[in-house]
Amino acid sequence: MYDWAISAFQATVAVAVFPIYFLQVAGAGVDGSLASQRYAVSNSVSIAIVALLSPVLGAIADYSAAKKRMLGLFLGLGVASCGAMYFIQQGDLTLAAVLFVLASVAAAASTVFYEALLPHVARPHEVDRVSSAGYAIGYLGGGLLLAINLAWIMAPGTFGLPSGPDLTPSQQTLPVRLAFVSVGVWWLLFSLPLFRRVPEPPRVIAADESRRENPVRVAFVRLGETLTALRGYREAFLMLLAFLIYNDGIATIQRMATAYGTEIGLPRDALITAILLVQFIGVPCTLLFGLLAGRLGTKRTIFVGLGVYLVISVLGYYMQTVTHFYVLAMLVGLVQGGTQALSRSLFATLIPKQKSGEFFGFYSVFNKFAGIFGPLLFAGVIARYQSSRPAILSVSVMFVAGAALLALVNVEAGERAARQAEATLQPDPS
Repeated sequence: MYDWAISAFQATVAVAVFPIYFLQVAGAGVDGSLASQRYAVSNSVSIAIVALLSPVLGAIADYSAAKKRMLGLFLGLGVASCGAMYFIQQGDLTLAAVLFVLASVAAAASTVFYEALLPHVARPHEVDRVSSAGYAIGYLGGGLLLAINLAWIMAPGTFGLPSGPDLTPSQQTLPVRLAFVSVGVWWLLFSLPLFRRVPEPPRVIAADESRRENPVRVAFVRLGETLTALRGYREAFLMLLAFLIYNDGIATIQRMATAYGTEIGLPRDALITAILLVQFIGVPCTLLFGLLAGRLGTKRTIFVGLGVYLVISVLGYYMQTVTHFYVLAMLVGLVQGGTQALSRSLFATLIPKQKSGEFFGFYSVFNKFAGIFGPLLFAGVIARYQSSRPAILSVSVMFVAGAALLALVNVEAGERAARQAEATLQPDPS
């Protein structure tokens, strides 16, 4: 249900509605390139903050048995930031940038603690199914609220909102600003089952640690030990490197698809419809990926997803019409959630569950940095060829390279190393 809750932020704020509002309303009166630059900087700042904080906060949560408390703290920040977006009016570029950074950091940080609960709520043979179910439900929840938001944005009068000519600027933007508030309400409301039903994992300490040490000091000590010990978790580290590369390709297609469609002249309504297609096709297909992993194995099923992404990047080069774009959107919906869900569950099996917060902190860092290099490659190819067509084709390199690294991951050896590490940790009887 937390996937359901937070996917509202991902769909409405991060992908579909807020970027346009940021450029056209908050950036009104500002040169378009400057507004785009501010938005890009806001994304980069949020990524940097999460990259710096995630491992430390994850280690603190492990030592203090505070995963749910940490999650609740960032949940509150995210909900408040989305609610405050209601006050963004024309020209409020700085306010929009600050609130977007706060909400993005909150969403990413809360996900660290949420994902760290995965190995504690699912037995080893259930991890793929549970992770896939979370992604599938997330697609459904995010897509449902996005559809409702788009309905009242495009037909406000149907919902009793101001419509027609001669509206004030505030009345014109009211439906969109209410959409941001609805994200905060949705995020908070559907997070409640997690806090009511999911137990906090017990505090676990290493044999050489005291129960009364400063959590921050312990966190930094543990991080240093983990960085050193990554050689002992070779398979988990290889998995992270592979994930960094192929998820960079996935993130690039996610972020650049709308811009690419706009460049070749596709109408805005078609682009929005494609976003909804990805959301709703992702629901059953992500569940099916979880079932497929039970038959083929998790790593092989990820290979299937990467193979489809390779096809998507090649077909994208030849795309001409709205129909082509819809076909590509359906292919993305077929594999996007499943590939990312199984990556999450595979990583969960390669780490000691008592340090899940710490390790998923690193996972979050790699997840956030995925998406930096792909757009840079995309931009470089556009600069060279003056077209996005060869740029979309160039992303295929990331799927091939990521799959090659993933092939080196010995899952059985990684699981053995993780279980042996678990034996050196003990729950705190207090």
